[in-house]
Amino acid sequence: MIYVSARWRATLAGRRVLITGAARGIGAALAARLHERGARTALAGLEPDLLAAVAAGCGDAPWWTCDVTDRDRVRTVVDEAARALGGLDVVIANAGVAAQMPIVGGDPAVLEQSLRVNVLGAHNTLSAAGPHISHRRGYALTIASLAAAVHLPLLGAYSASKAAAEALGDTLRIELRPWGAKAGVAYFAELDTDMTSRGFGTEAAAALTQGARGAALVSRVAPLKAGIDALERGIAHRSRRIVAPWWVAGALPARAAIQPVVDRLVQPKLRGALEIAREEQAALTTPQADRAL
Repeated sequence: MIYVSARWRATLAGRRVLITGAARGIGAALAARLHERGARTALAGLEPDLLAAVAAGCGDAPWWTCDVTDRDRVRTVVDEAARALGGLDVVIANAGVAAQMPIVGGDPAVLEQSLRVNVLGAHNTLSAAGPHISHRRGYALTIASLAAAVHLPLLGAYSASKAAAEALGDTLRIELRPWGAKAGVAYFAELDTDMTSRGFGTEAAAALTQGARGAALVSRVAPLKAGIDALERGIAHRSRRIVAPWWVAGALPARAAIQPVVDRLVQPKLRGALEIAREEQAALTTPQADRAL
């Protein structure tokens, strides 16, 4: 086991990595871990003070403020990151948002922004970085979610956007193959980040999970370290699929069987939760540049 861990670290040393959504959560923790393993990181995100602090902890890594929904800005940042690092080996399309949204009676602006950030933002990042990573050491990783495969009430906007992001990552893997580059998709259940705490910190979510038989399934949160460990391994090996916690690996191929179980488990509290959600003004989990809901 010690030998395997050392091999991960050796294969990450010297990798030139661009991470979006790097100001907090998964992005910030992953940047710190990769820097610790000897990778050279470049960071992009929306919150300059947080980004500067993350960059300082990563050996004064280069960083840029970047709204991933702005295609021109993304292309500029990707090109500048490649120049700063002397090329790119890895791009991680991590920037993402979430907010609860009942499909009937919910705010369609939540869906619109989720698609802009989680789908178009991922596309902008992958498209701009594609020419830089199209080599035999290249790797592109799209951060999706277990929500791409197993769907929960109130999360229709998030699930739809992450399913689309999954499709982009899978398609890119095929299209990069002629150049020897690889691409992967990461699927996480709920990890202990501020995004998760904000997403589940609503009155509707509390009403849905409190005392319900499926509460553990709906709101179960794993340590962030589980996700970062999985990402470290997956990036080192340019993996096609990265999962955390471990049981997500079994849930993905069983999605068709799991969905009816989820549907039944959430029913007892669902009507009341939906009524609350239609009145509740739940903000996006990450503040957006001039587009906060």
